Amino acid sequence: MLRIGKINFLNLYPVFYTLERECDPSFFQFFEGTPSEVNRLLRDGMIEISPSSSIEYLRRPEKYTLIDGHSISSAGAVQSILLFSRYNIEELDGKTVLATAQSETSTALLKIILKKFYELEPDIRISGSDIEKGLTNSAAYMLIGDDAMAAEKSSLISGFHPSIHVYDLGEIWYRETGLPFVFALWIGRKECCKHEDFLGFIDLLDNAREFAVGNFEEIARSARRKDFMSSPDLVTYWKNISYDLGKAHKKGLDLFRKYLTEEELI
Repeated sequence: MLRIGKINFLNLYPVFYTLERECDPSFFQFFEGTPSEVNRLLRDGMIEISPSSSIEYLRRPEKYTLIDGHSISSAGAVQSILLFSRYNIEELDGKTVLATAQSETSTALLKIILKKFYELEPDIRISGSDIEKGLTNSAAYMLIGDDAMAAEKSSLISGFHPSIHVYDLGEIWYRETGLPFVFALWIGRKECCKHEDFLGFIDLLDNAREFAVGNFEEIARSARRKDFMSSPDLVTYWKNISYDLGKAHKKGLDLFRKYLTEEELI
């Protein structure tokens, strides 16, 4: 049986919506977690394949096979990797900035953006606090996924501080580099990549991606946990995400690797 990591964020919902309908449960089993949790499961051999943070692959390329043609990327604003700040971003030097523990890639991206593009060195700390407590005790807080989108649309943000600033990290990266940012890749453990179930799943994944990008409206009607997003909002969100992995994405990934190496983050 092939064990597959599942990240229960809205950005991956279209793909898993199709996969879970098509995958025979006698051959495939899904294990759910946050990006960081799924990374750990894959790293420790508890699952064989998953959509994993791009930094997980870049740190341990010898352990994994890259499933070509698949990613979670954006060429511009992604809407779900957001920095909420009580100050203009240029004023964050030396201040405490919190980052969610859910994603190592997004935390590394935050460090690179602040250092490379703004020449800032804030005190970045990993936190599990809610955003209200986090912004009370720090200058800024980075959230990802559904938490980020829900926070941006909540009355808490608009009422918390009269001049709260919201920065989309995907948008900043694209503006500064002209390249997409690859947040996640589909990768598998190398020792499993020749197995029949593994190869069969890749075919299902290819089909799931093709179905998903052509049927966002249908999929949006079935999505759960969307009290902060209407179906049309979901469709717009998904259309801003790139689910493939082309030449421009790989150039963006190579640049991210270069910056990670320069900053000794890998």
